[in-house]
Amino acid sequence: MKKSLFALAALGVFASAAQAESSVTLFGLIDTGLNYVSNVQTADGSGKSKAAFAGASMQGSSWGLRGAQNLNNGLTAVFVLESGFDANTGEQLQNKKIFGRQAFVGLTGNFGTVTIGRQYDSIADFVSPLTAAGLASPWTKAGLVGGGGAHAAHPGDIDNFNNSRRMDKSIKYTSHSYEGLSFGGTYVLDGVPGHLSGNQIWSVGTGYVNGPVAVGAAYLNAKTPANSFFYDEDQAGRLAGNPIYGAYANAKNLQIMSAGGTFDFGVLTTGLNYSRTQFKDSNINLGPGQDGQDVHLSASPLFQNAEANLTYKFAPDLVGLVAYNYTWTNKINSNKTKYQQVTVSLTHYLSRSVSLYGLAAYQKANGKYASGQSAVAAINGVDPSAKNSQTFLSAGMRMMF
Repeated sequence: MKKSLFALAALGVFASAAQAESSVTLFGLIDTGLNYVSNVQTADGSGKSKAAFAGASMQGSSWGLRGAQNLNNGLTAVFVLESGFDANTGEQLQNKKIFGRQAFVGLTGNFGTVTIGRQYDSIADFVSPLTAAGLASPWTKAGLVGGGGAHAAHPGDIDNFNNSRRMDKSIKYTSHSYEGLSFGGTYVLDGVPGHLSGNQIWSVGTGYVNGPVAVGAAYLNAKTPANSFFYDEDQAGRLAGNPIYGAYANAKNLQIMSAGGTFDFGVLTTGLNYSRTQFKDSNINLGPGQDGQDVHLSASPLFQNAEANLTYKFAPDLVGLVAYNYTWTNKINSNKTKYQQVTVSLTHYLSRSVSLYGLAAYQKANGKYASGQSAVAAINGVDPSAKNSQTFLSAGMRMMF
């Protein structure tokens, strides 16, 4: 009898939902082109040039579904399912997840929006769109804009300005815009037996847009980042081999502070942003000591990034970008590193949804890692260099739908 009542109640709910106003939208983009990379590390340790067709030079290819259904009392149910893929091979990205970019459901109303699932953090929401890596987004408020894509991100995307990492098992709140001011936060609860807050991640952020001015700031805190924040990279086997932060990712805690802003003069837009990323209480392996045993050092490596970017509209359908980024670390085991990168791009829009682009990036590394090895260049999104410099060139096409 109880089962029958529950079944009838469920049927009633679905019948009401069917009568409510609802919509589902298919969206996505395909980005592919011909890339050239210099000084790629090979098995013998030498640096060789590499050329190949590859995707995601300006943006990652993806497709998805976005839906909404109006409910009673001013509520709307919403969902997003978004899958990332390589346009040249058809392979799923984000560690082979079906919906590796986003997968969430929630409610929106007068209180704002609350969603649960795999989502972006507050850095991606409030700061990334103000950076060279985030300006390429076709859904930014700036409309037809140029950008540097993933390869303009800071080394290793150390601050997640390129949104390389999503938040699994997260609950997120996003406010409405109050005369240009908005705010929000994301919380990940992935407890382990005996430790409710194990693998916990939380982030908060705020943004303000008024006329030509846009500013944003965000903070992220991740416990056991190798198991939480870098989860996808660890599963894919890329974490330990990352020359930027691989030796530090076993830290007990990761903290990222970030802020940025842009000013639109019309045909010219300028931007500045800064981030501070610290791996708290890392156990760093310095390699074999005199007795042949590995020597370990406990430290809290700190990365700071400062970026300046400029976009210029040569014509309504032709946009150029120049960006410069400087990254530096604190001294660990009497060693420190710094990276300098210049990125330029030119985007020609054939329509609002189709564009051709050319992109170039050059990075130079100086200093030594904590282990004493000389730092190598590692432009984000490509194989690390065997030397302290690296050049990346790309010519491609992007189509949005």
